Amino acid sequence: MSSLRAADTEPQALAPAGTQTNLKENPAGDTQPVRVLLIAPSLDILGGQAVQATRLMEVLGALPGLRMTFFPINPRPPKPFLWIRRVPYLRTLVTFILYISRLTFEARKHDILHIFSAGLSSYTLWTIPALLLGRLYRKKIILNYRDGQAEQHITEWRTARPTLKLADRIVTPSGFLVDVFGKHGIQAQSIFNIIETSRFRYRKRRKLRPVFMTNRILEPLYNVDCILRAFAIIQVRYPDATLTIAHDGCCRPALEKLAQELGLRNTKFIGRVPHEKIPELYDSADIYLTSPNIDCMPGSLLECLASGLPIVATKAGGIPYIVRDRETALLVDINDHEALAARCFELLEDEDLVERLTSRGLEEVKRYHWAPVGDQWFRLYRELTPALRERA
Repeated sequence: MSSLRAADTEPQALAPAGTQTNLKENPAGDTQPVRVLLIAPSLDILGGQAVQATRLMEVLGALPGLRMTFFPINPRPPKPFLWIRRVPYLRTLVTFILYISRLTFEARKHDILHIFSAGLSSYTLWTIPALLLGRLYRKKIILNYRDGQAEQHITEWRTARPTLKLADRIVTPSGFLVDVFGKHGIQAQSIFNIIETSRFRYRKRRKLRPVFMTNRILEPLYNVDCILRAFAIIQVRYPDATLTIAHDGCCRPALEKLAQELGLRNTKFIGRVPHEKIPELYDSADIYLTSPNIDCMPGSLLECLASGLPIVATKAGGIPYIVRDRETALLVDINDHEALAARCFELLEDEDLVERLTSRGLEEVKRYHWAPVGDQWFRLYRELTPALRERA
């Protein structure tokens, strides 16, 4: 028996029709599925967590023996009060009240609380209440930690260590965070993100056009300034080069102003791109740029590998755990726009390098297919829940 449902009115993507799985099924006649509450951002929030939560629901929600319920950390208020979402502070207060009140009711009905978590203030607002409710109701708790700022969180926030201990398991999408937690004596394990490779068109590239793009939230930690400064150097050698900056965020006005000050041409800020249009965005470009100062497990890199799109990135956080320099991408030091431009020149002038990076990247991305990743989550649920272990 399986079900896929939402604990709120947030729209959810269902598993693709005809999906096959090699995950272990339970014997016929089993009518007591293990109930998992997936607590995560909905797609109303920009970012990779919402995308990964949706993909996990698609894969695990279709399994016999599991009942996956999605619970958004950002519940929508009733329709007459949707205007509240446009008012800072009031929006946070109302969302927090709705979240706590609904979670208090919903959490008691499940066997496992699977909590997607960022760090710092987000952890305090949304993760700590879920951890405390899980302990109050004696539920099994999986803390799915997904923030490249883990080092700062552990060392500077007094609430971090004692509340992390409330989880039965800490799971991260990258070995990078496993290493960060391990340095502080906190045990964690890694289960990769899922990428649905069939969504993306692999286009074999060899002779590249100077057509660039980036697709990260326009916030300070992603340092899109570095990309603009690198592009100014690129346009000296390639005057017809183009740059598309997708996504949105608080830094957009400052970045648009910087682009003007640098005299950049053919530079477009196109805002947030709908999830279903992302594959077209990758297919339209020939080089992907990303220059964060802090990062964890950017799903955009996996999407580039699946699309055959060459990558130039900084060595921030978990990025070197996903791609290897001169094997599947070109990597540079943080905040080095001159090196970023130089690596772009290499790609534009070395066809053999392009072919080697993209062919190896296509092989690498197979590790993130939904079947092996889903297997790992299913096994973890089974370990935590005796009822599931008996029925498997």
